[in-house]
Amino acid sequence: MGHSWTFQHDNDPNPPGLNPSIPLDMVPDSVDDMYEGCTEPMYTEVEKKYLPREKKNEPFKKAWSSAELCAKNVKDRFKKKTTHFDSAELTHDHIKAICVYTKGYTPIYAEFNEAVRTNKTVYKTTFKFHSLHFLLTDALRLLKLKQPNCHTTYRRSKSAFEGKVNQIIRFGYFASSSLSKEMTHFGRVSCFKITTCSGAFLKSYPVMGDKEQEVLIPPFEMFKIIKKEKPNFLNCNHHTKHALLTLSSVHSLLTLSSVHSLLTLSSVHSLLCSLSTHSLFTLYSLSPLFTLYSFSPLS
Repeated sequence: MGHSWTFQHDNDPNPPGLNPSIPLDMVPDSVDDMYEGCTEPMYTEVEKKYLPREKKNEPFKKAWSSAELCAKNVKDRFKKKTTHFDSAELTHDHIKAICVYTKGYTPIYAEFNEAVRTNKTVYKTTFKFHSLHFLLTDALRLLKLKQPNCHTTYRRSKSAFEGKVNQIIRFGYFASSSLSKEMTHFGRVSCFKITTCSGAFLKSYPVMGDKEQEVLIPPFEMFKIIKKEKPNFLNCNHHTKHALLTLSSVHSLLTLSSVHSLLTLSSVHSLLCSLSTHSLFTLYSLSPLFTLYSFSPLS
């Protein structure tokens, strides 16, 4: 079975059938820590404190243990593609974190996504996934060092989404997307075209290698909905109101000063350092196709 960045799991905060559509918003309760300015001390804290503690408890214990074989397979794959491999790019634990997340269809997958989406208020007390959250966030940062440009990606869902043109949104959790337009088996009810400037191409690090051309988007990245339409590409369901959503990044649209003029509320603060500020607007729309532009990470 292929790994699950499948949109029916990571894209749908509401159970299927209970709501006609899901609002796109700023996900104000998201654990959106960027660890800006404190990655090294936080890595030490994870290695010495959080990882030893968290890998004693399920579901992280089993997921982390099973990721060891995946990490070995990743390194073996990269050895066959020496032109794409930098042994110093990610640590062994970074690779294991990507393996845990991209395996999918495991108890930790849904629980982790829900916790990242909703656990802002308990981040410093009962949040269960400090290690996985940090290692994924830091892995994306490290991968982006050699991926300076924004990526145009595609994301599919089996649920309908709402949002308005010119509104600012976030996914609020680690959202998977693909460089390929052809992943139709992940859903046709809603489709997104996204220009992400913080998301990183995972190359051959996922469980399935680079077959799905996965680009992982961090919880903190903000997007602007640019347009909504019902184009006849991407093979989405054109007969539903929410058929196709196109999302593109706002990175090239706004200056840093204009971005700061939108900010009103603070994001989750790291355990070790202060973070940037994010706006917390709630955004709604009833249209099928969205074009979003992402804000670059703020300092």
